[in-house]
Amino acid sequence: MDKYIIVTTLCDKEEISSKIIDTLLEKRLVSGCQIAKVHSKYWWNNQLEECDEYKLEFRTTESKFSEIEKEIKKIHNYKVAEISSFEIKNSSREFLNWIDENIK
Repeated sequence: MDKYIIVTTLCDKEEISSKIIDTLLEKRLVSGCQIAKVHSKYWWNNQLEECDEYKLEFRTTESKFSEIEKEIKKIHNYKVAEISSFEIKNSSREFLNWIDENIK
């Protein structure tokens, strides 16, 4: 049985975030996305950096992860983009059905 997951990535540009969201939705790889503005601090090239980013969270199934990752990498402007997932547990059947109905 396919697991339900949330795929996460972060972007520093709103237009790139929108393009990623639109592409994944149009290709029916995800059922929906939440976007939030966050402030990040991280190490890059031995320097402590910080910036404002857009955090994207996509609802989908585990079998779609590889294709989602490929599509995000085509669009993303980061040299090393976080593209990760975590499993959805203990969710309502109606919500999981909604995911199934909206992805191909």
